[in-house]
Amino acid sequence: MARSRTVTPHYAAMSLDALRRIVRALGTSARTAERTAGITGAQLHVLAQLSDASASSLNELAARTFTHQSTVSVVVDRLVRRGLVTRTRSAEDARRVVLALTPAGRGVLRRAPPPAQTQLIQALERLRAPQSRALALALGRVVRRMGLSDGPATMFFDEDNGRGAVTKRDTRR
Repeated sequence: MARSRTVTPHYAAMSLDALRRIVRALGTSARTAERTAGITGAQLHVLAQLSDASASSLNELAARTFTHQSTVSVVVDRLVRRGLVTRTRSAEDARRVVLALTPAGRGVLRRAPPPAQTQLIQALERLRAPQSRALALALGRVVRRMGLSDGPATMFFDEDNGRGAVTKRDTRR
């Protein structure tokens, strides 16, 4: 008997329900970060990653945030401008830039709720390898079929996406 390659309405509904719940949690987290700490959800996620340990490079931070280096670079630039993150040359290798939280960055992180992006990453990391692979392949197919696979994906709720627009909060000093 040949296996059907189409999704039954039941599984499509289940998938959409799960995606809606995830997107809603990410959106709520981003709006709460904006309200309570004055930063975007993407900025909160980067601060949270730097709270565990400084990053020895943008590439390391990109790996920790599961994003492209160019994407995390834009977020870090905004955090540096706001005085929440520092960039310093590495003592061991002058070609490397170490990224670290400032005391102000730690204060913002204390006021903000835990980022939903961190919870999502932790949940994905707890999947068994076959489940993780199947999910990644299936979502990749959905992205391609929707025509969304051009360029690097931005961080969740990173409103300016590095295209030059800066929010009013980003211009405060």
